[in-house]
Amino acid sequence: MSGKALPIGIDDFEKLITNQYYYIDKSLLIKELLDKKGEANLFTRPRRFGKTLNLSMLRYYFETPVDGKSRKYLFDGLKIMDTGEKYTSLQGKYPVITLTLKSAKQPEWEMAYDSLVDDIAREFKRHEKLLESDKLSEEDKEKFTLIKTRKAALIDYAKALQFLSECLYQYYEQKVIILIDEYDVPLENAFYEGFYDRMIKFIRSLFESALKTNPFLEFSVITGCLRISRESIFTGLNNLEINSILTINYDEFFGFVQKEVEEILKSYGLENKMEIMKDWYDGYQFGGTKVYNPWSVVNYVKALVSDENAFPTATWSNTSSNSIVRDLIERASAEVQGDVESLVNGGVIEKKVHEEITYEDIYKTEDNLWNFLFFTGYLKLVRMRMEGVNRFITMAIPNKELLYIYENTIERWFQDKIKVEDLRGLYEAMFVGDAQGFEIGLKKQLQKTISYMDNKEAFYHGFLLGLMANLKEYRIKSNRESGYGRYDICIYSLDVAIPPVVIELKLAKRYKELDTACEDALAQIKEKKYGLELVEEGYEEMICYGIGFFKKQVKVHVRRENLEEDLAGSLDK
Repeated sequence: MSGKALPIGIDDFEKLITNQYYYIDKSLLIKELLDKKGEANLFTRPRRFGKTLNLSMLRYYFETPVDGKSRKYLFDGLKIMDTGEKYTSLQGKYPVITLTLKSAKQPEWEMAYDSLVDDIAREFKRHEKLLESDKLSEEDKEKFTLIKTRKAALIDYAKALQFLSECLYQYYEQKVIILIDEYDVPLENAFYEGFYDRMIKFIRSLFESALKTNPFLEFSVITGCLRISRESIFTGLNNLEINSILTINYDEFFGFVQKEVEEILKSYGLENKMEIMKDWYDGYQFGGTKVYNPWSVVNYVKALVSDENAFPTATWSNTSSNSIVRDLIERASAEVQGDVESLVNGGVIEKKVHEEITYEDIYKTEDNLWNFLFFTGYLKLVRMRMEGVNRFITMAIPNKELLYIYENTIERWFQDKIKVEDLRGLYEAMFVGDAQGFEIGLKKQLQKTISYMDNKEAFYHGFLLGLMANLKEYRIKSNRESGYGRYDICIYSLDVAIPPVVIELKLAKRYKELDTACEDALAQIKEKKYGLELVEEGYEEMICYGIGFFKKQVKVHVRRENLEEDLAGSLDK
């Protein structure tokens, strides 16, 4: 069994290798990049699928070390070292600029801009030995110092990557490799925080100068979560090669493929957990390759190493932004509501593909929202077809981890929605035994909510409990033992003069069986003597509801019960 530690949150390749963390070898990405000879390579993948670690690997492979210490040992035993001199001879031969934009996730433009300035200045400082060289002019050294010390003008930071490329070229006499990580984080954040226009202008200038009009560029690799349209930040960048989750190229280098998951489980003696791993974290498809979520796989393996009976959890949901799922649900039309219900009940939906969108376009059409969810990993590809010049994708929820995200997002949305609903009419009908009024109130709420697992009593049970959440002056018990069984829901006041409400629910297989379901529920309340617990508390009467559900349809029957009769019947036994 492997004694190596698992790299939770370790995205620095040097740290991962030198500290002997478990590593799944993705080094052949280097060979494929060199073979395809793309000048500007954009990779879009969901968050936490290994993009940052891969960029770090590229940096340590190609970079002429700024500290003069060779990093070739980091690749000993990796697949890239078996590819021949054509590839290994390029190791350590290039100056490299590496920049992550994820720190720009800030609530205000000034804070976001300052964060980007800090990151750019830090990269200049990493290369500050250039200031000791006579290959740079005094003017360039002065400008370099201003950028490094965060004292330069906005225009200097907007063109900083091109300027640093020129300085590095003058020093090394070798063109530069540029690596940019999380390129779309500033844009997504700025859109939600309200300064999108200012951010997009800055990012556009930064990218155009570095990637479009940069004579000192060897090649670049840019990673992000979403493919942003050329018109927004890649204007005129004709050399941009886009590799999205629909692209066949590089499909096995982000995420874990089946054999890699089998390998990591075998390394830790956990082969018997393969089916659980597949149910929870498999289901994605990049190009022609099926992949697992690497972040979730590693987290679950680590949990299993500590406790072989550990349950799988939705760890990815704790690291990714789920706001777009919430937005979709909150803005749901009747059609979207039906689509969400189909998905969470294991179905599929088909939508037109829009690969190039801007954040400004997300809410213009419902198709854009679905595309956003697809390209960010919340939905998976089932199949794709062409119709004329358009592509259509059939999508589904990838696995149980994502199903958990959807279900819990729906539950929280429903709970928040109920807090502001005026349910006084529903409550009044329920407490006076008005079955018709209670039924009308339930039907109204049921029609508006998004149902999942509507073939399971658990959904409707949760639905009823959610509706009762505003009853602050009443106590609500669920699935409690009483009499000879467990009732579904009991709602009661501490004032014993107010009759408690006992609810039993049943599912009907067909609409016309709803009344029978209600009567069966009422019969169960009486037969199981659910009122015995209430008798002991001093109540003399209860209002019994038998509620039948069939999809979005509901029926309510009511009966008042004398609790003393229940007690007498139990004593007779």
